[in-house]
Amino acid sequence: MPSTTPALLVPTPGQAFERGTIERREVGPHDVRLDIAFAGICHSDIHQAREEWGAGIFPMVPGHEIAGIVTEVGSEVTRHAVGDRVGIGCFVDSCRECENCLAGEEQFCLEGNVATYNGRQYDGTPTYGGYSTEIVADENYVLRIPDGIALDVAAPLLCAGITTYSPLRHWGAGPGKRVAVIGMGGLGHMAVQIAHAMGAHVTVLSRTLAKKEEGLALGADDYVATDPEGTGDAGALKELRGRFDLIINTVSADIPVDRYLQTLRLNGALVFVGLPEKPQTFRVFSLVGGRRSLAGSNIGGIRETQEMLDFCAEHGIASVIETISADEVTEAYDRVVRGDVRYRFVIDTATIPA
Repeated sequence: MPSTTPALLVPTPGQAFERGTIERREVGPHDVRLDIAFAGICHSDIHQAREEWGAGIFPMVPGHEIAGIVTEVGSEVTRHAVGDRVGIGCFVDSCRECENCLAGEEQFCLEGNVATYNGRQYDGTPTYGGYSTEIVADENYVLRIPDGIALDVAAPLLCAGITTYSPLRHWGAGPGKRVAVIGMGGLGHMAVQIAHAMGAHVTVLSRTLAKKEEGLALGADDYVATDPEGTGDAGALKELRGRFDLIINTVSADIPVDRYLQTLRLNGALVFVGLPEKPQTFRVFSLVGGRRSLAGSNIGGIRETQEMLDFCAEHGIASVIETISADEVTEAYDRVVRGDVRYRFVIDTATIPA
């Protein structure tokens, strides 16, 4: 039988959160039900709850950084068992037949994967996310959380962790490579830790030195303030020309793309994982002058996400979090927009039921 689950809902775009209930489907043969312990707040949750990326499905229950415990499994489940520590990321299904799905790149499913929230199952049923107390999902889209990672700090790895791990791995971050990370926020602080663990020389590029000590403590070798006077002039980048093999841009603000491209070495790449709202501009000369690449990356597939979780457990990597209650979520959204968080808010879902 379907079950009724307490949840935090946004009734209409931009409104404050309200407590309510949603219906979760009956556990099918290949499904698992998990009690959600913690749910991270991603900036994309805010964009969608406020309809900044286009029309949403309301009432909306955001949340795609989910960590919890399996409480029920379907009759044909083989991947998970009751009591397992598991997580769910940005999608809960894909077509499983296209060339990208078959290659383990379900995030690029040609039919369109099923988003964990603000999406629809292939039968048209709307999806609801992790700001709730339980969720039912197909076993193939549920990840194992290693024992070495606590559930609260594991939750943001399901988005922030894989969003930064995937491009670092794809573009070969490692010994002998110089990696720069633009921004020291929810994504940036993960990129620094992961790139450092991969063996790269890591430089943080941030507007000011406000987070320098934290960046160095998380594994950065260098920390450069690109706009210390707050004038909007990233003049400090001139001294970094030809320095980096790879730049991961984690910020959602506009950046002077040409100036960053000029800091790349021959064959270097500038990869966007942050999502600016406005179009970004650049001169083609900035690319051809050093056979440079301008690229983007979007989370990772299920196989790679599990690889990331295992990598983080092996290297002692975790998100830096501030745990909040259900009553603080609306305020937390405003704080994220202001950059007032170190570095990821995580909701204790036990506080959701009234």
